[in-house]
Formats: sequence, C-alpha cells, structure tokens
Amino acid sequence: MDVHLLDGTYELFRHHFALPSSIDSKGIEIAAVRGVLNSVVTMLDEGVTHIAVATDHTVDSFRNAMYAGYKTGEGLEEELFLQFAILEDALSSLGICVLAMTEYEADDAMASAARIAGIDERVARVHLCTPDKDLSQCVEGDRIVQVDRRRGEVRNADGVRAKFGVSPESIPDWLALTGDTADGFPGLKGWGAKSSAVVLEEYLHLENIPRDPSQWKVQVRSAVKLAETLDASFDDALLFRDLATLRYDAISSGVDDWVWTGPRSDFQSWCERLGLGRLPQRVESILKQR
Repeated sequence: MDVHLLDGTYELFRHHFALPSSIDSKGIEIAAVRGVLNSVVTMLDEGVTHIAVATDHTVDSFRNAMYAGYKTGEGLEEELFLQFAILEDALSSLGICVLAMTEYEADDAMASAARIAGIDERVARVHLCTPDKDLSQCVEGDRIVQVDRRRGEVRNADGVRAKFGVSPESIPDWLALTGDTADGFPGLKGWGAKSSAVVLEEYLHLENIPRDPSQWKVQVRSAVKLAETLDASFDDALLFRDLATLRYDAISSGVDDWVWTGPRSDFQSWCERLGLGRLPQRVESILKQR
C-alpha cells in the first residue's frame, strides 16, 4: 500500500488565493473548502487508499513560547481562518482522517505520520503532499518522498540534495543558517542558501563545523566572516534549528486509521451546504470501483 499525507493548511491557502469567492447561505466564505474537498476526491478517484490530512486548527503552537518572533495568526484574513474548522468537518464527513493540530503544527503531524508509516512493513511508499521545504527533512531514499501536486514534482532524497544542496537530515541546520521568513526566524547574517549548502554538505550539522575557518575542507566566499558570525550567534543557530526540526510525537493514530472506506451519512448535507450537489454521486462511483 501507499500512504498519502496531505498538507491541508497549504491546500487551504492555495485554493483561497486561487479561486473566486463563494459564499454559503450563512454568509461565510467557503471557496477554499470547496476547492480542497474536490481536490481530495480527485486523489481518491486516482486510486489513493490510505490518506490523512493535517491542518493547523490553531495558528499558534509550542514554538511561539520558544521564540518571540515565531509566526502567529496576526494578519491572517478572517474569511480564511474561519474555513479551517469548516474544512476539517467537511473532510471528516467524507471519511478522511483529519489530523487537526493545536499544540503542534500540521508539519509536525505529517512528520509524525511519515515516521509511523515508514516503519510499517506493509507500506510501499509514503507521499508527503506539500511543497513546504520543512518537510524535506522527512524524506528517506525513494520510500518517503515529497510531492508538489501543483507542479507535478516528486522529490526523493536525491531530489532534496539537488534542490537545496544538502541531504534531508541537514535541512533543519540549513534552515537555521539561512532562516525561514514564512516561520518568522531570520537565520544568521551573511549565511545564504549557497554558502550554507556548501558547508553543510561537508559537515552535515552545525556542531561539526570547525570554529576556525582555516580548518574548513570547503571553499566558501567570506569564510572568515561567516565563521565569526556562526561563533558569535551559535546559540541562536541552535534555537533556529530546534524551531525548524519537526516533531515525531504529534499524533497517536496509525496507518489503519487512514484507510478510506467511504463517506459518513452527513456527507450529503455537507455537499449541499458547500454547493457541491454532484460530489456525493462522484464519491459513490469511486467507492463502487474499490
């Protein structure tokens, strides 16, 4: 079997900004929910059997207590935020396992699920359906891969190295040096994507980088200045790496909980609310072909 883990937060954002507005009878924006629900049904139509969707039920997480500058819900459009709970309920009515995070983040849920699926001998491949670079740290060989559904790209461990210049295990260290504006931490001054990749390709992790640049086995422009910055801001770098490191204890469900067996009895009413009157017939047709 293959397991598909979908980044529901990313999908909701993507559809919100890509689709025209759609308002339900209660005056609530639902266009993104409609888009994600249709997208998930398409995945089922394509033969997906085991699927879980991770969402950020709340924007803040345990990382906000670790670093004051970490991302918050400030500035998030209310019409987008309100669709998270609607999406979770609509997907559940479809019979999809929803991993709704409060203390942790959706990325942590996907990492945890990938770890669980990865050690299950019945699983042939795990598909991390998200373009988020954070999840690249979870890629393992050809068995746990990252999928950018919008671009039609599948990235294995070699693909991660080709894109970022480092192996999956070094992604948190790479993010610590380069920073992650989406998550709200700046990285270290002067450490760009290329210089970070060159150094980490040789040393893998921050602790392994010699403090004396004359001992570096790689050639990097402004090595002395980079080494000085790393030495002076090493504690910050460790903190940023901790922020970028995904957790593997965010969920308690397993592969058998992610098998799709069909919608609940309230799926029809959800489709009516969302203006997707033909979707139940499509889902029923998919189910009959299983």
